[in-house]
Amino acid sequence: MFKKFVLVTAIAVLLLSGCVVVTPAPATPTAAPTAAPTPAGPTLKVMTHDSFSMSKEALAQFQQTCNCQVQFLKSGDTGLALNKAILSKGNPLADVFYGVDNTFLSRALKEDICEPYASPALSGIPDDLKLDPGNRLLPVDFGYVTLNYDKAYFIDNEIPLPKTLRDLTDPAYKSLLVVENPATSSPGLAFLLATIAVFGEEGDYTHLDFWRDLRKNDVLVAEGWESAYYDSFSRGGKGDRPLVVSYATSPAAEVFFTETDSP
Repeated sequence: MFKKFVLVTAIAVLLLSGCVVVTPAPATPTAAPTAAPTPAGPTLKVMTHDSFSMSKEALAQFQQTCNCQVQFLKSGDTGLALNKAILSKGNPLADVFYGVDNTFLSRALKEDICEPYASPALSGIPDDLKLDPGNRLLPVDFGYVTLNYDKAYFIDNEIPLPKTLRDLTDPAYKSLLVVENPATSSPGLAFLLATIAVFGEEGDYTHLDFWRDLRKNDVLVAEGWESAYYDSFSRGGKGDRPLVVSYATSPAAEVFFTETDSP
Protein backbone atom coordinates (compact mmCIF):
# COMPACT_ATOMS: atom_id res chain seq x y z
CA MET A 1 0.00 0.00 0.00
CA PHE A 2 1.09 3.60 -0.44
CA LYS A 3 2.80 5.16 2.52
CA LYS A 4 0.71 8.00 3.89
CA PHE A 5 2.52 11.04 5.23
CA VAL A 6 0.77 12.97 7.98
CA LEU A 7 0.56 16.69 7.47
CA VAL A 8 -0.05 18.93 10.44
CA THR A 9 -1.10 22.38 9.31
CA ALA A 10 0.43 24.97 11.60
CA ILE A 11 -0.09 28.71 11.81
CA ALA A 12 1.39 31.59 13.72
CA VAL A 13 -1.85 31.95 15.65
CA LEU A 14 -4.99 29.86 15.83
CA LEU A 15 -7.24 31.70 13.41
CA LEU A 16 -10.39 31.55 15.52
CA SER A 17 -8.73 32.41 18.82
CA GLY A 18 -8.44 36.16 18.44
CA CYS A 19 -6.49 38.97 16.86
CA VAL A 20 -2.98 37.97 17.82
CA VAL A 21 -0.29 39.16 15.45
CA VAL A 22 3.20 38.15 14.43
CA THR A 23 4.44 41.73 14.34
CA PRO A 24 3.65 44.61 16.75
CA ALA A 25 -0.10 45.02 16.61
CA PRO A 26 -2.12 48.16 16.11
CA ALA A 27 -3.96 49.33 19.19
CA THR A 28 -6.59 46.79 20.21
CA PRO A 29 -10.04 48.30 19.62
CA THR A 30 -12.02 48.99 22.78
CA ALA A 31 -15.41 49.22 21.13
CA ALA A 32 -17.63 46.16 21.48
CA PRO A 33 -18.29 44.11 18.35
CA THR A 34 -21.27 45.31 16.39
CA ALA A 35 -23.66 43.64 14.01
CA ALA A 36 -22.39 45.65 11.05
CA PRO A 37 -21.59 43.50 7.99
CA THR A 38 -18.10 45.03 7.72
CA PRO A 39 -16.50 46.10 11.03
CA ALA A 40 -14.74 49.46 11.03
CA GLY A 41 -11.82 48.26 13.16
CA PRO A 42 -8.20 47.78 12.09
CA THR A 43 -7.23 45.52 9.19
CA LEU A 44 -5.76 42.12 10.02
CA LYS A 45 -3.52 40.93 7.19
CA VAL A 46 -3.30 37.16 6.82
CA MET A 47 -0.71 35.63 4.49
CA THR A 48 -1.83 32.24 3.12
CA HIS A 49 -1.02 29.74 0.41
CA ASP A 50 -3.00 29.95 -2.83
CA SER A 51 -5.30 27.03 -2.01
CA PHE A 52 -6.61 28.56 1.21
CA SER A 53 -10.38 28.94 1.35
CA MET A 54 -12.72 30.23 4.03
CA SER A 55 -16.50 30.50 3.94
CA LYS A 56 -18.07 33.93 3.91
CA GLU A 57 -20.08 33.00 7.00
CA ALA A 58 -17.03 32.00 9.03
CA LEU A 59 -15.15 35.11 7.90
CA ALA A 60 -18.04 37.39 8.85
CA GLN A 61 -18.33 35.76 12.28
CA PHE A 62 -14.61 36.15 12.93
CA GLN A 63 -14.57 39.79 11.82
CA GLN A 64 -17.43 40.58 14.17
CA THR A 65 -15.72 38.84 17.08
CA CYS A 66 -12.42 40.52 16.32
CA ASN A 67 -13.99 43.86 15.35
CA CYS A 68 -11.54 43.97 12.48
CA GLN A 69 -11.40 43.61 8.73
CA VAL A 70 -9.46 40.63 7.39
CA GLN A 71 -7.34 40.95 4.29
CA PHE A 72 -5.96 37.71 2.81
CA LEU A 73 -2.64 37.81 0.96
CA LYS A 74 -2.43 34.65 -1.15
CA SER A 75 1.26 34.20 -1.81
CA GLY A 76 1.82 31.03 -3.83
CA ASP A 77 2.23 27.49 -2.57
CA THR A 78 3.39 26.90 1.00
CA GLY A 79 7.09 27.00 0.18
CA LEU A 80 6.82 30.20 -1.84
CA ALA A 81 4.61 31.89 0.73
CA LEU A 82 6.96 30.95 3.54
CA ASN A 83 9.95 32.24 1.57
CA LYS A 84 8.16 35.58 1.13
CA ALA A 85 7.50 35.74 4.87
CA ILE A 86 11.14 34.96 5.63
CA LEU A 87 12.54 37.47 3.13
CA SER A 88 10.27 40.22 4.45
CA LYS A 89 10.63 39.45 8.17
CA GLY A 90 12.38 42.79 8.73
CA ASN A 91 9.29 44.53 7.37
CA PRO A 92 6.51 41.90 7.47
CA LEU A 93 3.86 41.88 4.76
CA ALA A 94 1.21 40.44 7.09
CA ASP A 95 0.25 40.05 10.73
CA VAL A 96 -0.53 36.33 10.60
CA PHE A 97 0.80 33.46 8.50
CA TYR A 98 -1.54 30.54 7.85
CA GLY A 99 -0.43 27.35 6.13
CA VAL A 100 2.92 26.12 7.43
CA ASP A 101 2.79 22.34 7.88
CA ASN A 102 5.17 19.87 9.49
CA THR A 103 7.21 19.54 6.29
CA PHE A 104 8.17 23.23 6.38
CA LEU A 105 7.97 23.61 10.18
CA SER A 106 11.73 23.56 10.83
CA ARG A 107 12.37 26.27 8.24
CA ALA A 108 9.84 28.61 9.80
CA LEU A 109 11.18 28.02 13.31
CA LYS A 110 14.81 28.41 12.24
CA GLU A 111 14.09 31.82 10.71
CA ASP A 112 12.24 32.93 13.87
CA ILE A 113 9.47 34.78 12.04
CA CYS A 114 6.67 34.06 14.55
CA GLU A 115 5.77 35.28 18.00
CA PRO A 116 4.77 32.69 20.64
CA TYR A 117 1.10 32.48 21.55
CA ALA A 118 -0.37 29.97 24.00
CA SER A 119 -3.92 29.82 22.68
CA PRO A 120 -6.61 28.61 25.11
CA ALA A 121 -7.71 26.27 22.30
CA LEU A 122 -4.51 24.25 22.78
CA SER A 123 -6.21 22.45 25.67
CA GLY A 124 -8.32 20.63 23.09
CA ILE A 125 -5.41 19.65 20.83
CA PRO A 126 -3.77 16.20 21.23
CA ASP A 127 -0.20 16.46 22.52
CA ASP A 128 1.24 14.53 19.57
CA LEU A 129 0.11 17.32 17.24
CA LYS A 130 1.86 20.04 19.23
CA LEU A 131 5.11 20.12 17.30
CA ASP A 132 6.44 23.44 18.59
CA PRO A 133 6.94 23.55 22.39
CA GLY A 134 7.42 27.31 22.12
CA ASN A 135 3.92 27.80 20.65
CA ARG A 136 5.17 29.89 17.78
CA LEU A 137 3.29 27.62 15.37
CA LEU A 138 -0.04 26.22 16.52
CA PRO A 139 -1.71 23.12 15.04
CA VAL A 140 -5.23 23.54 13.72
CA ASP A 141 -5.75 20.59 11.38
CA PHE A 142 -4.15 17.44 10.03
CA GLY A 143 -4.62 15.09 7.13
CA TYR A 144 -2.92 12.64 4.82
CA VAL A 145 -1.02 13.08 1.58
CA THR A 146 -1.48 10.12 -0.75
CA LEU A 147 -2.01 9.26 -4.41
CA ASN A 148 -5.37 10.06 -5.97
CA TYR A 149 -6.40 8.24 -9.14
CA ASP A 150 -8.92 8.62 -11.93
CA LYS A 151 -11.07 5.50 -11.53
CA ALA A 152 -12.59 5.73 -15.00
CA TYR A 153 -9.19 5.86 -16.70
CA PHE A 154 -7.95 2.67 -15.11
CA ILE A 155 -11.22 0.85 -15.76
CA ASP A 156 -11.45 1.97 -19.39
CA ASN A 157 -7.82 1.07 -20.11
CA GLU A 158 -7.90 -2.14 -18.07
CA ILE A 159 -4.79 -1.16 -16.13
CA PRO A 160 -4.48 -2.40 -12.52
CA LEU A 161 -3.84 0.19 -9.85
CA PRO A 162 -0.25 0.42 -8.58
CA LYS A 163 0.13 -1.23 -5.17
CA THR A 164 3.51 0.14 -4.12
CA LEU A 165 5.62 3.21 -4.78
CA ARG A 166 8.05 1.04 -6.76
CA ASP A 167 5.18 0.12 -9.11
CA LEU A 168 5.11 3.74 -10.28
CA THR A 169 8.38 3.13 -12.14
CA ASP A 170 6.83 0.30 -14.16
CA PRO A 171 6.36 1.08 -17.89
CA ALA A 172 2.63 0.37 -17.44
CA TYR A 173 2.41 3.72 -15.62
CA LYS A 174 4.62 5.73 -17.96
CA SER A 175 3.43 9.35 -18.32
CA LEU A 176 0.55 8.78 -15.88
CA LEU A 177 1.82 10.47 -12.69
CA VAL A 178 1.98 14.15 -11.72
CA VAL A 179 3.65 15.28 -8.49
CA GLU A 180 4.39 18.69 -7.00
CA ASN A 181 7.74 20.45 -6.71
CA PRO A 182 8.99 19.69 -3.16
CA ALA A 183 10.83 23.02 -3.05
CA THR A 184 7.58 24.97 -3.23
CA SER A 185 4.73 22.59 -2.39
CA SER A 186 3.92 20.95 0.94
CA PRO A 187 2.30 17.80 -0.56
CA GLY A 188 5.25 17.62 -2.96
CA LEU A 189 7.70 17.74 -0.06
CA ALA A 190 5.60 15.23 1.90
CA PHE A 191 5.75 12.81 -1.04
CA LEU A 192 9.52 13.26 -1.32
CA LEU A 193 9.96 12.54 2.39
CA ALA A 194 7.73 9.47 2.06
CA THR A 195 9.99 8.10 -0.70
CA ILE A 196 13.03 8.68 1.51
CA ALA A 197 11.30 6.81 4.33
CA VAL A 198 10.43 3.87 2.05
CA PHE A 199 13.65 3.52 0.05
CA GLY A 200 16.18 5.08 2.41
CA GLU A 201 19.39 6.93 1.65
CA GLU A 202 21.74 3.93 1.59
CA GLY A 203 21.67 0.48 0.06
CA ASP A 204 21.24 -1.12 -3.34
CA TYR A 205 18.16 0.93 -4.22
CA THR A 206 17.75 4.34 -2.58
CA HIS A 207 15.19 7.08 -2.98
CA LEU A 208 17.53 8.70 -5.53
CA ASP A 209 17.38 5.54 -7.63
CA PHE A 210 13.59 5.59 -7.34
CA TRP A 211 13.41 9.18 -8.54
CA ARG A 212 15.76 8.44 -11.45
CA ASP A 213 13.48 5.61 -12.50
CA LEU A 214 10.42 7.80 -11.96
CA ARG A 215 11.94 10.44 -14.21
CA LYS A 216 12.65 7.80 -16.87
CA ASN A 217 8.98 6.89 -16.60
CA ASP A 218 8.07 10.49 -17.50
CA VAL A 219 6.81 11.76 -14.14
CA LEU A 220 5.49 15.31 -14.43
CA VAL A 221 6.55 17.77 -11.72
CA ALA A 222 4.14 20.69 -11.32
CA GLU A 223 5.01 23.83 -9.38
CA GLY A 224 2.13 23.49 -6.94
CA TRP A 225 -0.94 21.53 -5.88
CA GLU A 226 -3.46 23.58 -7.84
CA SER A 227 -1.45 23.22 -11.04
CA ALA A 228 -1.04 19.48 -10.50
CA TYR A 229 -4.64 18.80 -9.53
CA TYR A 230 -6.58 21.16 -11.77
CA ASP A 231 -4.29 21.47 -14.80
CA SER A 232 -2.67 18.04 -15.06
CA PHE A 233 -4.87 15.50 -13.25
CA SER A 234 -7.49 13.96 -15.52
CA ARG A 235 -10.11 13.53 -12.79
CA GLY A 236 -9.74 16.87 -11.05
CA GLY A 237 -9.32 19.14 -14.04
CA LYS A 238 -8.42 19.36 -17.70
CA GLY A 239 -5.24 17.29 -17.68
CA ASP A 240 -4.43 13.83 -19.00
CA ARG A 241 -2.61 12.29 -16.02
CA PRO A 242 -4.74 9.83 -14.00
CA LEU A 243 -2.42 9.73 -10.96
CA VAL A 244 -1.68 12.75 -8.76
CA VAL A 245 -0.11 13.39 -5.38
CA SER A 246 -2.89 15.02 -3.38
CA TYR A 247 -4.81 14.68 -0.13
CA ALA A 248 -6.86 11.76 1.14
CA THR A 249 -9.76 14.19 1.49
CA SER A 250 -9.66 15.32 -2.15
CA PRO A 251 -12.19 12.72 -3.38
CA ALA A 252 -14.58 13.64 -0.57
CA ALA A 253 -14.19 17.33 -1.42
CA GLU A 254 -14.96 16.54 -5.07
CA VAL A 255 -18.24 14.93 -4.03
CA PHE A 256 -19.13 17.64 -1.51
CA PHE A 257 -18.44 20.64 -3.72
CA THR A 258 -19.53 19.24 -7.10
CA GLU A 259 -23.15 19.65 -8.12
CA THR A 260 -23.13 16.69 -10.50
CA ASP A 261 -22.75 13.08 -9.39
CA SER A 262 -19.15 11.86 -9.26
CA PRO A 263 -18.25 8.28 -10.22
